[in-house]
Amino acid sequence: MTDRWALAVAEEGGVEVAPLGPDGLPAGPVQHEQDLVTAVRSRPQVSRWVWRATAEVYPQLLAAGVRVERCYDIEVAENLLLGHEGRHGEPRSAAAALARLRRAPVPADPPQRAAEPGSQTPLFEPRPVHVPLADLIEVYAEQLRRHDATAHPDRMHLLTAAESAGTLIAAEMNLAGLPWSSDVHREVLHELLGERYAGGGEPRRLAELADEVSEAFGRRVRPDLPADVVKAFARAGVKVKSTRRWEIETVDHPAVKPLLEYKRLYRIWVAHGWSWLQDWVRDGRFRPEFLSGGTVTGRWVTNGGGALQIPKVVRRACVADPGWRLVVADADQMEPRVLAAISRDPGLMEVAGRESDLYQAVSDRAFSGDRAQAKLAVLGAVYGQTSGDGLKNLAALRRRFPRAVAYVDDAARAGEEGRLVRTWLGRTCPPAAGASEAAEEAGIPQDEPMEAQATDQGWTPGYASASSRARGRFARNFVVQGSAADWALLLLAALRRTLSDMAAELVFFQHDEVIVHCPQEEAEAVVAAIREASELAGRLTFGQTPVRFPFTTAVVACYADAK
Repeated sequence: MTDRWALAVAEEGGVEVAPLGPDGLPAGPVQHEQDLVTAVRSRPQVSRWVWRATAEVYPQLLAAGVRVERCYDIEVAENLLLGHEGRHGEPRSAAAALARLRRAPVPADPPQRAAEPGSQTPLFEPRPVHVPLADLIEVYAEQLRRHDATAHPDRMHLLTAAESAGTLIAAEMNLAGLPWSSDVHREVLHELLGERYAGGGEPRRLAELADEVSEAFGRRVRPDLPADVVKAFARAGVKVKSTRRWEIETVDHPAVKPLLEYKRLYRIWVAHGWSWLQDWVRDGRFRPEFLSGGTVTGRWVTNGGGALQIPKVVRRACVADPGWRLVVADADQMEPRVLAAISRDPGLMEVAGRESDLYQAVSDRAFSGDRAQAKLAVLGAVYGQTSGDGLKNLAALRRRFPRAVAYVDDAARAGEEGRLVRTWLGRTCPPAAGASEAAEEAGIPQDEPMEAQATDQGWTPGYASASSRARGRFARNFVVQGSAADWALLLLAALRRTLSDMAAELVFFQHDEVIVHCPQEEAEAVVAAIREASELAGRLTFGQTPVRFPFTTAVVACYADAK
């Protein structure tokens, strides 16, 4: 009896299911069920479900208390395969994949909806084009053949399995929510912002700071309007191009201090103030919508709620349930460890396999014990800082770890030449046009200094343009950040499997940080599970190497106490 089944929601209602063979083709007749929950619950022997998209079916299953062990998300697979084939950006729906297979006109993907507070609806609206089970199986079998045609089929199969597991984990995290105390959040807001005024205007502290800014300029200035502030500085004889912190904090003017404080508090009020609390927190849980693989590098995003940019002061409201704890785990120096694993540089792998601090070990070898210089050099190699001191640091790093530096140099060169660049498992960087689009989607200016937040999309601090040189920097970073994202997916999948036998629940994930909410008596077991999952993910992703991927782990009652 096969343990892999295909499933499709029937257009006329009900569900169609069928067992599959190793080639992805039917291994038995199609069976009909009246509803989705019955179809899955009545087949506990199935270890992997093949379906169009996890977002279409899994939230409904979870709401009924049904969890699945593994799945194969056809639309996730199509997206990865299109990228691997150099066709990034083409429609990736099951209907589009079927049309390409049959050489028919390819329908566009439905638009991605904007999240609504408290919404647990499917990812796409309106409903996607229906694909019957027989056609879905045809697409799946063809996808298996396309996986096998890649240069490293085992890695590509593993990447698709990991990305599909990510869709399950994201849905489960969306259901669980992050523990959140509305009372504590209100206390934080009152402490920072003061009383709220009727009519939704600025709270007291912001109004006071706005008055201080205006007094310093000698005229009424709206500190929430950058153009107004720039003009006020100009009238005071100070030329600034923007109100970004890095530009105005060096200005000698009495308006600077209250202005910077206003900007800090204004961001909290707008992004995580009372309205945010009302919209995104219910039943003691913060409920954003996590989307796995939301960026070209494979990093996750949230569709609403801003869960990946929670200020530390606001994290005071993230409080474990009574008798429970938050296990907060941060991967230590992930980028250089990943670079060691993918480059197979003997020296860097040896350093990354030690118990000691990696940057300190690098500094002892190449920078006369100067840890700060070593860190700048390693991150400069990854992020493409090759001018000024960065060039000198890179030269020193190249002498000690030539294969590691050559690896990212080769990726940058391939990017500049318009060639495809892949992570260790096969996630593929968009071609030149797609890379430029990724920069635009990330809000990166095309010939101006990039904001630090742009690195969440795989871009790096420096100067961006549509040129091949900019794409080279993107590709240099992509092979490291993307491989790190691949490893993190396998870490989550391994951790999820261990936690399935416990009361503990995964409630948060961000690039290199994981939070598990668990009964206090399970905390030590969760810490051990994270360590074991990290080791397993390292072996699965990169094979047998001496590289370690340790975590700094804290068991706390409040998220803010973890750092």
